[in-house]
Amino acid sequence: MSAEAAFQDALLAQLAADADVQAVLGDPARIFDAAPNGAAYPYLTAGRAVSEVRDAVDADLIEHRLTLHLWTRDTGRRETKEMLGVLRAASHEAAFALGAGFSLLSCRVVYSDVFRTTDSRLVHGVLRVRALIQTH
Repeated sequence: MSAEAAFQDALLAQLAADADVQAVLGDPARIFDAAPNGAAYPYLTAGRAVSEVRDAVDADLIEHRLTLHLWTRDTGRRETKEMLGVLRAASHEAAFALGAGFSLLSCRVVYSDVFRTTDSRLVHGVLRVRALIQTH
């Protein structure tokens, strides 16, 4: 498994286990790598991911940025911002295990945005998470 896949799996599991996230996205939380057809709103999906090698003198490091997409229906931008706030609180500075071969050194939310889509009933929220991962 790659560091990027390990981080995505662990972050989505971290979010899915959070009681505040479950209050927003249901229990079990509607969090998907890719949403299935007919998924109930609101839900969260994993999006674009970018990685760069950031090796140090004595460590193999990867900086990974993962974009999460929040999809809401028949809500305003304010409600979607509140939902993003819950997701931010559950992931910013979070500490969790990535599995064998990897250690999470840092997990920070670095960007968020909320906007309407061409379907006026949908609001799209974006949250970008930056992780620093050490490989062993």
